[in-house]
Amino acid sequence: MAQFKRHRRLRSSANMRSIVRETYLHIEDFIYPLFIVEEENTKQEVPSMPGVYHLSLDYLVKEVQSIVDLGIKSIILFGVPNDKDEVGSCAYHEEGIVQKSIKLVKEHFPELVVVADTCLCQYTSHGHCGVIEDGYVENDKSLELLVKTAVSQAQAGADIIAPSNMMDGFVAAIREGLDEAGFVDTPIMSYAVKYASSFYGPFRDAAHSTPQFGDRKTYQMDPANRLEALREAESDLAEGADFLIVKPALSYLDIIRDVKDSFNVPVVAYNVSGEYSMIKAAAQNGWISEKEIVLEMLTSMKRAGVDLIITYFAKDAANWLSENEK
Repeated sequence: MAQFKRHRRLRSSANMRSIVRETYLHIEDFIYPLFIVEEENTKQEVPSMPGVYHLSLDYLVKEVQSIVDLGIKSIILFGVPNDKDEVGSCAYHEEGIVQKSIKLVKEHFPELVVVADTCLCQYTSHGHCGVIEDGYVENDKSLELLVKTAVSQAQAGADIIAPSNMMDGFVAAIREGLDEAGFVDTPIMSYAVKYASSFYGPFRDAAHSTPQFGDRKTYQMDPANRLEALREAESDLAEGADFLIVKPALSYLDIIRDVKDSFNVPVVAYNVSGEYSMIKAAAQNGWISEKEIVLEMLTSMKRAGVDLIITYFAKDAANWLSENEK
């Protein structure tokens, strides 16, 4: 008989597969997103995101306690304000909804890592991530407001600033602003590689951040481009980024691998709302096994090279991983 490799020897039992497994998920890998609203006594499910809620401050501590009890080490906060204006002033107000949320969480859970999303889109009346002039997002004037937002979030107690606006020079501007304000040790988790993706729809429902005109293609990346991602990541690192986010995750695993192979910093995948909602919808229809699909998907992101995953599945995945360890 001709000689051939017997690869199945290493797949013969569950324990055999376990001891040769190359990639593992850990609960510590997850960053759980939360949407905080200014109403009181509110825990309302986002229609397009089953299991994800708008939470008022009076529900926040209980929700965060459930996250901490699962062993999740970090959250990212998104504010959903009642009032919007042309320049998104509620984004950088010291009593803004995110600033209040950060203070509350750090008061009760000082060891939890709190990431603050730093953008203007859900705070502006036009839904874009910066200042509008003649129908165009003005880059440099937007930077001034983003710096004010980042500094206000750091003053509130945020452990990590995560700017998601994709303005040119945003990391450099925010790094300088944080340093001048005395926050030299506050790291920046840059949305370095953020594509103009169709997978964001449910998030815009949750954050009330849909653009009122046009789209975001003049500042978010073309999904067809690969090398541009490396240029964006290289620029952000040179400007002072400490983490690099690739967003979305599932359709951009090749980009994640490129970024990880090219830069020696922690890489973060954002497992975005559309990826979440599609799986939830299929599971609710009985077409897939949600647990197996989710763990396989998250493992693929780790295998591609990420160190951390922002995911709405964090609580579910943490429960499943804990069950598997018993």
